[in-house]
Amino acid sequence: MSKHWVLAFFALGILTQVSHAHEIAHRFLACGAKTYIMETDGKASWTYPSSTRDGYVLDDGRIVLTLSKSRYYPGGAVVEISEDGNETLIWKGTQSEVNSAHPTGDGTYVITEAGPRPRLLEIDANGNVLVEFPLSCQKSNHHLQTRMARKLADGTYLVPHLLDFAVKQYDKHGTVLSELDTTVDGDEKRSIHSWPFTAIRHGDGHTLVCCTNGNRVVDFDASGNVVWELTNDDLPGSWLQDPCGGQVLPNGNVVITNYAGGRKDPHAPKLIEVNRDKKVIWTYSDGQSVGIHHFQILTTNDQRIKSPAMK
Repeated sequence: MSKHWVLAFFALGILTQVSHAHEIAHRFLACGAKTYIMETDGKASWTYPSSTRDGYVLDDGRIVLTLSKSRYYPGGAVVEISEDGNETLIWKGTQSEVNSAHPTGDGTYVITEAGPRPRLLEIDANGNVLVEFPLSCQKSNHHLQTRMARKLADGTYLVPHLLDFAVKQYDKHGTVLSELDTTVDGDEKRSIHSWPFTAIRHGDGHTLVCCTNGNRVVDFDASGNVVWELTNDDLPGSWLQDPCGGQVLPNGNVVITNYAGGRKDPHAPKLIEVNRDKKVIWTYSDGQSVGIHHFQILTTNDQRIKSPAMK
């Protein structure tokens, strides 16, 4: 693991105000009730008319979006938008929700569906199912089954299960290879809803986990021990408000979004940057009550972030 990280609370919006502690400027894709690409000047250069849950901008300019369920897609969907604006339906959800879609380096898409039969699928560009297996999680609350599932470099799959307080690693047959428990130490009744939302494998087998409703971000080492934790006690205020999405940058810095940021205070940070010592480096706020569900940092100080994005 890199010795210095940065958690970037960029509070985004169509019109924005940015606080630069070290003249850091990021261009990024924002997903949520509003979907857009935000430039470093605080203006959106691209927008999408529907609510999204997850998204990626690929090296060739294509944008892959996980759509929230709607009248058009009652079970959610995954679409791809080309640079010329043409939209292609990659997957139409068959259950309650499509929670995430990870475009892999092989040109496939890893998708999770929530519902009575929670499952992970890996499909090709034509929608052919290459891998499919049931997810090992509770079935009573569909919405809190899974979030940001990702395929790892070794071909396995890392899946956060919110209401199970678990991040599980599966092989292609659906066998659980390992599991991280996100329960707060000593909270046997799980009164703190430390639900894992985003899990990022990085460094020497470390896994950074954003625990949304518990307002904490934790880093596990390869043995499953918590070696770093950020809570609101470490910040100038209650800035962690449903920290859903996260991204580890190539230099080891970390960016985190706060989905509920802005509901009580529209000027509260929506994206934050802190270092390993938990010092706030940079914040971003937009004056809107609408939060950011997930995001992708595209450039830092005009330098392109190389793929694959660790988010």
